[in-house]
Amino acid sequence: MRKVLVSAALMAAALVIAGCNTIAGVGRDVSAAGHAVSSTADDAKR
Repeated sequence: MRKVLVSAALMAAALVIAGCNTIAGVGRDVSAAGHAVSSTADDAKR
């Protein structure tokens, strides 16, 4: 029973770590898109 609980905990931890990595990547992508839009808006003002 203990081995099952430890295995489940390790799998859950792996999913959480992978999820954080994915969220960080999405955040960088959204940030890059925001900078591109901002840059285009600045260029349009000129």
